[in-house]
Amino acid sequence: MKQGKPLITFVILAMAAAVCLYFAYYTFNALNEPYRTTQVYAYTAHDSVTAEGLVVRETLLLPAQNGILEVTRAEGEKVGKGQQVALVYQNSQAQASQAQIEELEMEIELLEYVTGRENSVDSAARLDEDILQAVVDLRSSYARGDYTQLRDQVMGVKSSVLKRGYTYGEGLASGDLTARLRQLKEELAILTRQSALATTRVSAPVPGVFSGLVDGYESRLTPETVYQLTPTSLQELINSPAGEDSGAMGKLITSDTWYFAANLPKSAAARLEEGDTATLRFTGELNRDVDMNVDRIGPTEGERTLVVFSSNRYLTLTTLLRHQTVELIFESWSGLRIPKEALHLIQPAQEEGASAAGENRLVVYALANGRSEQRGVEIVHEGENYYVVRPVGSGRKVLRDGDTIITAATGLQDGLLLEG
Repeated sequence: MKQGKPLITFVILAMAAAVCLYFAYYTFNALNEPYRTTQVYAYTAHDSVTAEGLVVRETLLLPAQNGILEVTRAEGEKVGKGQQVALVYQNSQAQASQAQIEELEMEIELLEYVTGRENSVDSAARLDEDILQAVVDLRSSYARGDYTQLRDQVMGVKSSVLKRGYTYGEGLASGDLTARLRQLKEELAILTRQSALATTRVSAPVPGVFSGLVDGYESRLTPETVYQLTPTSLQELINSPAGEDSGAMGKLITSDTWYFAANLPKSAAARLEEGDTATLRFTGELNRDVDMNVDRIGPTEGERTLVVFSSNRYLTLTTLLRHQTVELIFESWSGLRIPKEALHLIQPAQEEGASAAGENRLVVYALANGRSEQRGVEIVHEGENYYVVRPVGSGRKVLRDGDTIITAATGLQDGLLLEG
């Protein structure tokens, strides 16, 4: 045991020495590096402020129902007056019967399609395209997060597949198909009569956009009362949400116009005028910039001013929005972002053979094939430690997104061979 201790000590000291040498070498290289670089990237700077507020819509609540509720409309789906919104079943047997009715109705539709188009080669060939298109539409909606037509699209895929099976034949003759169609219609009639007394159809009393979210703000905040708000009353509404309303099964949004009431810093509100258009950046379900009308400015309490914005776009995407913190964008500048230390002012007298009467130029030095190359730029916007610039010139020596530029070097000039 005693003989092993010196060996362990030696190994520990050797490892410590190796680590020290590594860091010393790294530090020496960093301090003696002949140049430093960074990458240029596309960037948009904003003159903006954040605003907290509530989304307001004109709504009609749909009363809660007794029984088993099956909503047949998707969130954000448009509904016409008198169109079905939901089905209410007295019991689980009635719900199962409704599922059977839907299956029978679809199969009857398919058989009528096939028997009405017998011996039509063109219609049979088109079914393959119909199946593919139905699947593409369904996948596209899923990728966009748009589920407003999900039920219909799923049924469309199923319908197209079954049509193909019947059309290409499953060992059924024309007479067999006709008999099967008659049998299904008889079953449907019996089942419909049996389930009629146990199923209630809920219809839309007015046209609108359906939403299953009822958060209690519907009666507390309306398009009429939004103009009566003050910064304090709005903040109280934000701080004390009412919670879900159990007395409603959903709601219809009955107007295309929706509102956003927000508390802004007094200085930011002073930059707006009623009737102007303002750009608000939303997150969440909407997740985009929206150009909104400035409907009302004021009142002001202390350093806060209440502002009401409105829009008639993207209504179907706002059904789940209520409390929002948005970015109010006054102005934007797009270009390429570079560090301030990468920008150089070139005067005519500094360039060999240049005329003293020439104009000063702003350039950065790009690293290309081991050499520095001047790339002309002009400043679009100045940030705290960066510039947003626009390339100047044409051809190969134009600054582009992704270029590597030099931020520090000794004796930097155009065409300089860099070693590092």
